Amino acid sequence: MKNHFPQTLILVSAILFGCNTHSSSQEGSKVSVKTGTGKQIELPEPYATPDQKNFSKVIGWPEGKTPTAPAGFVVTKFTDGMKSPRNIVVAPNGDVLVVLSNSQRSKAEQVVNAVTGKAQSEVQGKSVNTVMLFRDADQDGKPEMISTFLSGLNQPYGVAFIGNSFYVANTDGVWMYPYQTGATSITGKGKKILELPAGGYNNHWTRNLIVNKAQNKLYVTVGSGSNVAEHGIENEKRRANILEINPDGTGEKIYASGLRNPVGVDWAPGTNVLWTAVNERDGLGDDLVPDYITSVKEGAFYGWPYAYFGQHEDPRLKGANPELVKKTIVPDVAVGSHTASLGLAFYTAKQFPAKYQGGAFIGQHGSWNRSELAGYKVAFVPFKQGRPAGEMEDFLSGFVADKDASKVYGRPVGVAVAKDGALLVADDVSGIIWRIAAK
Repeated sequence: MKNHFPQTLILVSAILFGCNTHSSSQEGSKVSVKTGTGKQIELPEPYATPDQKNFSKVIGWPEGKTPTAPAGFVVTKFTDGMKSPRNIVVAPNGDVLVVLSNSQRSKAEQVVNAVTGKAQSEVQGKSVNTVMLFRDADQDGKPEMISTFLSGLNQPYGVAFIGNSFYVANTDGVWMYPYQTGATSITGKGKKILELPAGGYNNHWTRNLIVNKAQNKLYVTVGSGSNVAEHGIENEKRRANILEINPDGTGEKIYASGLRNPVGVDWAPGTNVLWTAVNERDGLGDDLVPDYITSVKEGAFYGWPYAYFGQHEDPRLKGANPELVKKTIVPDVAVGSHTASLGLAFYTAKQFPAKYQGGAFIGQHGSWNRSELAGYKVAFVPFKQGRPAGEMEDFLSGFVADKDASKVYGRPVGVAVAKDGALLVADDVSGIIWRIAAK
């Protein structure tokens, strides 16, 4: 199995505390960069602003209040009362599966966080480790049946279906279970088909899953175990990658690498091109480095940890691996720095107006490494013929209650398109699945 990282340990003591390329030009204190789609964006120099820790404080949604969608849409609760609904996947028969899981902090960590003022939304205890099933057979926007589909997992995130098999990506591996279409729970014994490196820095415990159209390959996202390899590159084996495996867990290969924390994954409509939403690194200032969504090119290297947004060398790893810096490709769409863009779903239904059809919805969980809050919304990027075709815009907003006080009502994560064409959004800290439908 190939690995893009060298096998020697890199000592980078400066990690704890730009460059020009063929695709960028520098003017003053900013660098102009051409993205993978040809759009010009400007990046500040590293450390243009101080490193900030600004954790949001979740106050919950007042009775009767909902997020805000554009005119012509209505926002309702699909379901609520859960702990940490993170990911949403729609089963082949239209059942909605909601994965309940969260980062796990020890009591000692919680004490430290309380002393340092870290918000309660970031201080979560034991993960629920359960997949719930919601069936809305009459498609009235309210599930008439709710069941525990599968429990006893280990920080699950991604789930997928291939024929009579159901797959779960736990933080430490991929499991396969027998499944029958329409089943309301998994009763058969599962088996672990792939071991994965567990856990990760700053909540990089999520492992997402997606199946190709031929249903003969699974793709597994694995985030980095650090911010910029500060624990040594040897600890990053098989991390910061999207892995490809066969349905039985064999044939593992690195499909793409240098992706600091790829989470959301989906196929661009009308194509066989995989797209992912990636969380970039911390510590370089308010507006570095932009999170992004990008088409995933097989065998490509996207820069982490040596370079960012193309061939811009991270100053904390200057000179560590110039050959990989030269191989770094520029991602397609910048979606804001420190937005924690986790969810990704292309709109493949017909309920929404034409401008949304084929476009990408992005669940932005929200910043902590920024002086002013960023993210905390669901964004939308229009697509045409499988490629971005316009500027990113807000679709579901209103999650921030008081920006100056860093207070938020909730935090969106996973997004999915229901069988009836509505958009479902997981609000993990509030325990709600929001449903957005066209009037």
